Amino acid sequence: MSKQPNFLVIISDEHRKDAMGCAGHPIVKTPNLDALAARGTIFTAAYTPSPMCVPARAALATGDWVHRTGHWDSATPYSGSPRSWMHALRGAGREVVSIGKLHFRSKEDDNGFSEEVLPMHVVGGVGWAIGLLRENPPPYGSAAELAGDVGTGSSTYTDYDLAITEAAEAWLLDPKRNLQPWAAFVSLVSPHYPLTCPEEWYSLYDPAEVDLPVGYGGGLPDHEELRNIAEFFNYDDYFGEQKMREAKTAYYGLTSFMDDCAGRVIKALEDSGQLENTVILYVSDHGDMMGDQGFWTKQVMYEQSAGVPMIAAGPGIPAGHQVATCTSLTDIAATAREVCSLAEAEDLPGVSLRRIANAPYDESRTGFSEYHDGGSKTGAFMVRWGKWKHVYYAGMQPQLFDLEADPHEQVNRAMDAVNDPEIKAALAEGERRLQMICDPEDVNLRAFASQRRRIAELGGEEACRTAYVFNHTPTPDEQERMREGPAL
Repeated sequence: MSKQPNFLVIISDEHRKDAMGCAGHPIVKTPNLDALAARGTIFTAAYTPSPMCVPARAALATGDWVHRTGHWDSATPYSGSPRSWMHALRGAGREVVSIGKLHFRSKEDDNGFSEEVLPMHVVGGVGWAIGLLRENPPPYGSAAELAGDVGTGSSTYTDYDLAITEAAEAWLLDPKRNLQPWAAFVSLVSPHYPLTCPEEWYSLYDPAEVDLPVGYGGGLPDHEELRNIAEFFNYDDYFGEQKMREAKTAYYGLTSFMDDCAGRVIKALEDSGQLENTVILYVSDHGDMMGDQGFWTKQVMYEQSAGVPMIAAGPGIPAGHQVATCTSLTDIAATAREVCSLAEAEDLPGVSLRRIANAPYDESRTGFSEYHDGGSKTGAFMVRWGKWKHVYYAGMQPQLFDLEADPHEQVNRAMDAVNDPEIKAALAEGERRLQMICDPEDVNLRAFASQRRRIAELGGEEACRTAYVFNHTPTPDEQERMREGPAL
């Protein structure tokens, strides 16, 4: 067996950071992720670079922030540039395979992999064009689907996840994997909606016993931009209490289903004799609000949306350990390079998660996320350090949360700055940390200018309103049927 470790990333979609047994959730059953955490390290302050699939995955691939690469939104997917960490590993002679969802532009692009197995990319190489229309947003009629899909049974997504899992098992068990070090990116879709859950997993939970959303029945937070997003993504309009309970049951069931798929992948790795020589990283691309504070899915900077689960295990990673230093999906690129003995990319913000796991808590490290996609009328920028979270909205009032005193982020302390020196100082520190990363007002202008150009490229606003309108990306099989057209 090679002394240099393999590198395995298992990524899910829309898995909120608290929905794991190892994160202390009293209901959700995730025995395989719990076991991974027991033999490794949980990063408790991990964040997505953007709470939306396409920009988050572009940042994960490049190891860089959205505002630096220009992958602002769901209609500007990664297309092979800037070079990804996959390019770097492949260029060094390592086999680098993806199995499952990528959400890049196309398999025709050189995204850096040696092979893409069952890849899911954005629809038509374009993606979700309606999200570009931030200055003149149309009604988003697909929002009703979220509640309409709630129930039991299989879906194209759960079928796809089973196919991904089987392909990953076969790839890992191939004796070729023992010949030289490899890297693999196994990307599951669950627990992403549709909230249709196989009965075996739905029945693990009782709708009558699920926890109520944070602030349930209390209305939206008092903030102009959050009202803009809730007006566009008006999912909550379709959820009465019973439907909400069934939706959370399905989400928890899909989370347990995803955990089982991840467990099968790890078991195949173990059966192949490679477990002890593989650095395993489990993450999700962003979270899901699941009704908290009146929001469903993502798009906002609350912990349930912008926070992500992150677990690492394997050679060089402490077992049974928790790390509170802020981390990001952009750290995956640095981790891949370090695990595979490549030089650091000095112009990128990431740091190897193995190094962070073995270092003391570092409050100087800032958690960061930004959002420039559908439903928003201005750019949102989140910075996190210590107990504080500061959300800067270009041209609008900020939010400031004390996550120790108010872990559910229900009290915006920014309103107290006039009379409270500690709050005034925290706001100033938040702005200082943000300016160290970017000038938010300049970034906001650049995002809108780029999106206007993209709208023109796609044929104007009307084309964006009518082309590729959907609530979740079709699976590869569904996209193939769309290309073939109706049978004659």
